[in-house]
Amino acid sequence: MRNTNTKPKHTWQILVIIITVVILGLNAIPTLYGNNNALLISGVNPTQSLPNPQQLRTIMQQENIQVEQIINGDNDSKIVIGGDDEALIRAQQQLKNSLGDGYQVRLGNQSAAPKWLQGLGMSPIKLGLDLSGGVLFVLEVDTNKADQERISNAKDEVLQIIHDQGLRGMSVKTSTFDNNVVNESLKSSQPQASQVNTDEKIDLGFLSHQASQVKAVVSELQQRLPGIIYAQTGDRSATLAFSEQSVNTFHHEIMAQALTTLRGRIEELGITEAVTQRQGKSRIRIELPGVKDPEQAKRIIGATASLDFYEMAGSGVVGAKTFTDENGRRLRVAPKPIFTGSNIENANSGRDEMGIALVNLSLDGIGGKKMSEFSRDNIGNPMVTIFSEYHKNSADEMIKNSRVISVATIQSQLGNRFSITGLDSPQAASDLALLLRAGSLDAPITIVQQRTIQASLGTENVSNGIMALAIGLGITLVFMGLWYRKLGLIANVSLVLNLVCLLGLMALLPNVVLTLPGIAGLVLTVGMAVDTNVLIFERIKEERTRGRSNFMAIEAGYKEAFATILDANVTTMITALILLSIGYGPVKGFAMTLSLGILTSMFTGVFVSHVLTNIVKPKITVKHQELTS
Repeated sequence: MRNTNTKPKHTWQILVIIITVVILGLNAIPTLYGNNNALLISGVNPTQSLPNPQQLRTIMQQENIQVEQIINGDNDSKIVIGGDDEALIRAQQQLKNSLGDGYQVRLGNQSAAPKWLQGLGMSPIKLGLDLSGGVLFVLEVDTNKADQERISNAKDEVLQIIHDQGLRGMSVKTSTFDNNVVNESLKSSQPQASQVNTDEKIDLGFLSHQASQVKAVVSELQQRLPGIIYAQTGDRSATLAFSEQSVNTFHHEIMAQALTTLRGRIEELGITEAVTQRQGKSRIRIELPGVKDPEQAKRIIGATASLDFYEMAGSGVVGAKTFTDENGRRLRVAPKPIFTGSNIENANSGRDEMGIALVNLSLDGIGGKKMSEFSRDNIGNPMVTIFSEYHKNSADEMIKNSRVISVATIQSQLGNRFSITGLDSPQAASDLALLLRAGSLDAPITIVQQRTIQASLGTENVSNGIMALAIGLGITLVFMGLWYRKLGLIANVSLVLNLVCLLGLMALLPNVVLTLPGIAGLVLTVGMAVDTNVLIFERIKEERTRGRSNFMAIEAGYKEAFATILDANVTTMITALILLSIGYGPVKGFAMTLSLGILTSMFTGVFVSHVLTNIVKPKITVKHQELTS
């Protein structure tokens, strides 16, 4: 007697499918609506009140700009406007003119999805540079210039130690190794250090009886600057240089600091979907999708400004630096600053009582302590603020230009809050405040490549990509439906669910960006998902030709084909992960989509289709040893 209760229970599998598809499907829906243009308004001073919505609507009406929505946050207001990018730029300029320098107006976007979806925290897939338009920068970090600055600072330390120990008759100068050949005496004197920096070194000159005193100087220096290697090259000469390990570590720190600083600058610009990654040994690739003002981005990202605060130096100070102010006066300052821009915790531009642009600074704990102690001991004395910036000269050499922006007399003991003046314009004050908030760069950078992609080209790429995906998907659905009939319908349902899950997963994950090659990855995912079903269905047909029952053929088909499917997807995943780890830009976008597509195709092609096949299997029959409907 046949057991009529052979149909297994699929309750938990069905629940898993429903929950997964609902969650990922809801995340995929906002992508269908896209984004609207928006403007972000924030006060220069965090405690400053924001304009009320009616005031903002009135300003927009003056330019006949349609306001879709105004969202008030804790620290900023967002105006969602209708129209194209030209209307967005006009709206930004109108707000800047009407609100004045007390407010920052940044470009942004806002999801066009229904409010209930936005309330659930769901947003569209982030589009890459080639789909949304924007700017691509490739920056070169000048590690050689950073090495020169480092060896120069080491020279100042040597001079300070010599002065503190009261030594006379010693000379200290920086130089480079001839023809980039490593001094053999350096390597032989320090066998624990594999090599030395082959470019920069410090030459010491001393009297013949001062050899022991020089070693004391070097010992103190090595405590202050680990990684320094010393070698005596003659009876009255010696050389100091950094070891190769120290140089490599320093370069790694320089690149990490540059990446962190540039990401901070991008955040200050209000760009939330940027891609910033290291490219090669000393380059950084920055993609800014959706940027409407490339010149502002270039001015901020490519800036190499730094700020240092110095004490005026007396006539007897060794190693004093000399600067010239705007009136032509020569100012001698101490060799080391009181504190630098790295001690600045927050900076905001503003104006004083006379309407002159200034920057209000807040120092961290270390900087505040240094400022408090210095100002306490130097009331009535001047403090010099030096603004430095790198640029290339006519010979394409990186040159550091420094200028005095303020010579202020300390009237009383200061804490961790004070202001600096002497800036050229409110825009210069705003830019400097932004750079100080994001952090200054320890090494100069140069923009070696800049490419702007218009938004219209990005829209055309999206349309072409969607068209290619739709054609490929349509042909696949028709083929599977005609060739496999009812099993083909199951494959088609799984295929559609695969795309829904993939789009939802891409929207859900924070660092996933859809690029034009990523759309190619979507098309490839469709083929891979169908290939999974083809392997399974062909295996089922083989089992049916061997005389197995409908139920046994289906179970054997999924079981026997699973190993082949898993092997194929694992090998593809390995390739995708390699591309993801070493690739950048379009390659990384393709690899990301392919990796996620493998996961979703395994879920829908094996798990979902298996459950659906088991649910409809009583309706599947066999004729002439072939599996048909």
